[in-house]
This record gives sequence, structure tokens and C-alpha cells, in this order.
Amino acid sequence: MARPIKITSQTLGKLREAFLLGCTDQEACLNAGINPDTLYEFQKKNPKFTEQKEQYKSNPVLLARKTVVQAIVKDPYLALKYLERKKKDEFSLKQGLDLTTGEKPIPILGGISASLNL
Repeated sequence: MARPIKITSQTLGKLREAFLLGCTDQEACLNAGINPDTLYEFQKKNPKFTEQKEQYKSNPVLLARKTVVQAIVKDPYLALKYLERKKKDEFSLKQGLDLTTGEKPIPILGGISASLNL
């Protein structure tokens, strides 16, 4: 006879709390005082919880995005850094190697350039 799954509303609350912080399954289970196998068995019987868990885990990313976007208004440096990452083709300072052409100028010491033939 298998042991009953010990997931109470208090356990679910502790799991939710940890997942909202972006914790891994292991960390959330430690916070809730359960074995990860107990969580996985619970998820098998409650597939909607698995969907909720993934949503909870996305919370820190959402909060960080919100914070960055709000800060952009007051910080032009941050705004530029955001654009460099989100719109690389237009704003990035780094140049990528275009493998379709086979050549890319490579800066060499002294300001002289050489070509890389692939």
C-alpha cells in the first residue's frame, strides 16, 4: 500500500511562495518540507498545478522586466543598454561574423585590418 501524498493547503502555500521567488523544484520542496518525489506525484494527479507552477516561476522575470521598463524613463544609459540587447541589429556596439559572406574584417594591432577567409 502506497503512502498518501502529504500535500496540504499549507504545503501548497509554501510551494507557491517559493515558486513566486523563482525557486527550483528542489528549493521549493525544501521550503515546504516535502520530498521532490511527493511534488512530482502530486503534479501527476493535478496537471493544472504544473501549469500554475510554471506561471509562478515566471514571476521574478516579470517583476524584473517591469522594473527595467519603469527605470528606463529616468535613466538614458539603461535605455540604451536595453536597446543594445533587444535591438542588436540597430543598437549593438558589437559586430557579428556573417558566415554567409565568408569574410569579415578583423581589427589587428596598429589599426590595420586583415580579412578572415572561411
